[in-house]
Amino acid sequence: MSSDKITTVNPHNGEVIKEYNKHTHNEIERIISTTTKRQIEWARRPFSARAEMFLTVADLLMKRREQYAKLMAEEMGKPISQGLAEIEKCAKVCKYYVENSERFLSDKTIETEAKKSYVTYNPLGIILGIMPWNFPFWQVFRFAVPTLMAGNAVLLKHSSNVMGCSLAIEYLLLDAGLPENVFTSLVISGNEVEELIGNINVAAVSLTGSTEVGRRVTTVAGKYMKKCVMELGGSDPYLVLKDANIDKAAKVCAAARLVNSGQSCIAAKRFIVEAEVYDEFLEKFTHEMQSYKMGNPLEKDTDIGPQARADLRDELHSLVERALDFGAKLHLGGEIPDGAGFYYPATIVTGVMPGMPIFDQETFGPVAAVTRAEREDLAISLCNFTNYGLGAAVFTEDMEKAEYLAKNVLNAGTVHVNGQVKSDPRLPFGGIKESGYGRELSEEGIKEFVNIKTVVVE
Repeated sequence: MSSDKITTVNPHNGEVIKEYNKHTHNEIERIISTTTKRQIEWARRPFSARAEMFLTVADLLMKRREQYAKLMAEEMGKPISQGLAEIEKCAKVCKYYVENSERFLSDKTIETEAKKSYVTYNPLGIILGIMPWNFPFWQVFRFAVPTLMAGNAVLLKHSSNVMGCSLAIEYLLLDAGLPENVFTSLVISGNEVEELIGNINVAAVSLTGSTEVGRRVTTVAGKYMKKCVMELGGSDPYLVLKDANIDKAAKVCAAARLVNSGQSCIAAKRFIVEAEVYDEFLEKFTHEMQSYKMGNPLEKDTDIGPQARADLRDELHSLVERALDFGAKLHLGGEIPDGAGFYYPATIVTGVMPGMPIFDQETFGPVAAVTRAEREDLAISLCNFTNYGLGAAVFTEDMEKAEYLAKNVLNAGTVHVNGQVKSDPRLPFGGIKESGYGRELSEEGIKEFVNIKTVVVE
């Protein structure tokens, strides 16, 4: 493949979809120069004008949802039904910030000894978004909508394997009336990101990706003193206590593990189950996992599509094999199927303990790591025994205990009780520890990329 092109490949059959010419250094410089001017003009527009544009975006998303869901299925293997839901969620985040941005960013009067003192919120300028392939529309929209509504401009460095999605988002925003170069999809490789971060006109960085990539990006951003929001990997524990509704827990846990064919930072990864209900849970969980259909992502009854790339499927399989070498047991799946495409079946590995890579690392794919815990306190400690802290869930019928654990004990940015961890535009989303820092969505999200300025009039 040519070094001056980016190639997308269909994970269903391994065939090349399209080649894209990369932006040259001079083209990028011109884009940044133009974007710097356009951002100032965009920031001068009233909230009502920005809101009107994003209402049009929401309408276009719904009109084109079939087209965009098909594009995601072809570029990264997302089952078509899940792609449709992703586009609908993007429309919802547009409407949420249309309704709330002006209120979130209105001046806040603070009573002091001065004649007048208040806090005001100014856009920072150009924000670089480095986004992943697994939710190629949603990840961009949940970052870009509040960022643009706050008056910033966006440069998007999307994953190379979803370049069609990246450009489709830019064209969509232009069709809705966003001025040219207020949002630009850059056709570049990852090794060109450092120079972008160092550019004097780039004010801040938002990254959704792996912890490894996060370390590299924050190192560069720190060098140039650039603000960052990092939404990184996760090894989300789902805690099943002995008084849980096991039928419900098994159903929710399977859905949470297999969402997006298992390729989600907030998918359930580790299942910590109290001994008294372990056998019952494993039996029902296995039944649920087996009920999901793997196949062509363009077919509406497909639940599990291919993994997004061949190398990712092979890394996932290696993680399963290493777990078995460490003494874990293969309970379901665990074999690469014959035929074309980068498929991997729903898999359950039991006897998983700390020290095994499948427990300690993020497992990105339809592989469930199940651990039996003899006591509740041990089960809780196993949940927290991780370098990650993105999401967690607890299953119990004791609501007082559940809320106490969710609020005070489980170490994560989001904890759900008797339900699947999901993001919601109305609620802040992000992690702790090696899962990153900063928040997206809600009022907290829109304030990440503004100058929180104090004004005092004596």
